[in-house]
Amino acid sequence: MKIHEYQARNLFRKYGIPVPDGVVCHSVEEVEKNVPNDDKLRVVKAQVHAGGRGKAGGVKLAKSRAEAVEKAKEILGMDIKGLTVEKVMVADAVDIEKEFYVGLVNDRNTKSVTLMASAEGGVEIEEVAKTSPEKIIKLSIDPTMGLMDWQARKVALQLFDDPKQMRQAAAILVKLYKLYVATDSSLAEINPLVLTPDKKVLAIDGKMNFDDNALYRQPEILEMREVNEDEKKEIDANEKGLSYIKLDGSIGCMVNGAGLAMATMDMIKLYGGDPANFLDIGGSSNPQKVVDAMNILLSDKNVKAVMINIFGGITRCDDVAKGLVTALDEIKTDIPIVIRLSGTNAKEGQAIITEYGLPTVKTMSEAAKKAIELSKK
Repeated sequence: MKIHEYQARNLFRKYGIPVPDGVVCHSVEEVEKNVPNDDKLRVVKAQVHAGGRGKAGGVKLAKSRAEAVEKAKEILGMDIKGLTVEKVMVADAVDIEKEFYVGLVNDRNTKSVTLMASAEGGVEIEEVAKTSPEKIIKLSIDPTMGLMDWQARKVALQLFDDPKQMRQAAAILVKLYKLYVATDSSLAEINPLVLTPDKKVLAIDGKMNFDDNALYRQPEILEMREVNEDEKKEIDANEKGLSYIKLDGSIGCMVNGAGLAMATMDMIKLYGGDPANFLDIGGSSNPQKVVDAMNILLSDKNVKAVMINIFGGITRCDDVAKGLVTALDEIKTDIPIVIRLSGTNAKEGQAIITEYGLPTVKTMSEAAKKAIELSKK
């Protein structure tokens, strides 16, 4: 689960991390009402779940309330990476002497939370990791001990030469780790963490993601959830026992098992296609799951063909075939469907599919090639 920058900043403030003052507005009228009528420099920032807002024109400076209103008019309704801006944050602008990056992320390799820090703040950390990995400081945090004060100071000392600034930064790192653990986060970033000309260390941008599996014990975090149509589909699929993630391609995929789903997507890419989703119906032999899965797949306007790849183990191929026939009777689609059934009751499933008038293929590569071919017609 993701939250907006203004929500992350509110959590930072709650845990004692210094952030500039700001107000969230859903309309131009709210900007005019809530922003003081003075000549203070402020920044108007689009609030969407996407990076690169500044490059897209979603971050603008304003020297007065009237100018903040004008900037808000330009940003509200803007499209940023396919997302419509429905709210802006108007925050006090900060004079910046130097920018830094700090972040916490779950690290599967070390089975711990990893603290990352860099003097290359204000840019995408992925780009820094790619071009200058030596500029990123990494510390694996012992989950039984947490981030110790001396560790935070050691990291901060690699960013700041002045002891006073180092202590400010170290305190922020410790507070960020406490926030991370307390809220079951999977990512917490401050980018940039800045040093001002009067030698204060502030967090002026924040990003946080949370573990979906822990939301049941995080009611305060769950209340912050704002979902778009694609995310609603993912939540709906999860409630129906399906694992679904929307992608940008045109080949809809229905598979049983996460490993086979990844292999199917790789096969589609290998032959020049693009998968429209990850969709795992799991190990159940409940035909209703296939009905639900087809409804989700075909609701995506980008899907031009569907590839169904089932390897029957616990999942019986004839049950998948029955669910597919039921779904197609209900949906009545003209989108081409390619079906590959193998394993438990594959012959029975193929018979059901053939009787219904749909073609089947024997191999995964054949299915991928056929789906790509049909998607282009």
